Amino acid sequence: MAEHVIDPAHVEPGGTSWVGHLGTAMLRKSSVSEMDNNAYLLTCRRTGAQALIDAADDVDRLRALVAEGSGQLDLVVTTHQHWDHHRALAGIVAHFEVSTAAGDADADALPVTPDRRLQHGDQLTVGDLRLDVIALRGHTAGSVALALADGAGRVHLFTGDSLFPGGPGKTPDANAFTSLMDDLEGRVFDVYPDSTVVHPGHGDSTTLGAERPHLAEWRDRGW
Repeated sequence: MAEHVIDPAHVEPGGTSWVGHLGTAMLRKSSVSEMDNNAYLLTCRRTGAQALIDAADDVDRLRALVAEGSGQLDLVVTTHQHWDHHRALAGIVAHFEVSTAAGDADADALPVTPDRRLQHGDQLTVGDLRLDVIALRGHTAGSVALALADGAGRVHLFTGDSLFPGGPGKTPDANAFTSLMDDLEGRVFDVYPDSTVVHPGHGDSTTLGAERPHLAEWRDRGW
């Protein structure tokens, strides 16, 4: 599994796995399924504490990803309830005996009952790292994003399937789409600067600056 050390200001995964030096954190990303699901491992550079965002698939590969960091795992966060984002959750929890967290409205649909049911405005701590919880209602009722201020002057958002390069994630109906767009605008684009890096649940990363000019277009097209 090839790794690429990247400058977080120039986000190009360049393959199925890369490592980013993010000031107070190390970020490892791996694509773990035929659906190009992204699993993200955050490592606190001082303490070695680690959090996995979306145990999407392939327990063995995710165990290897954890080992590439400090080897310990302190938290698994599931961004939303869709099956392709938690296929390895039970196996990872059984192996590491790790704490879990997910959005409150999605928690009961997961194969492992979360230890913490997340609400908008909550904060998760992993070593020195602080992850702010942003509820983004629409793709699912309990979808959450996580915001990390990396100590190097940049914010990183882990958005699950709520925001991608080119627009929001799929929603089941028009009301859910409006809800998601309202949350994206009010809780993400109105809060964080253009330099903020967006790490989605599938595919490549982007920045809020690259996506911001298209907000009205997304509203108009309805998806």
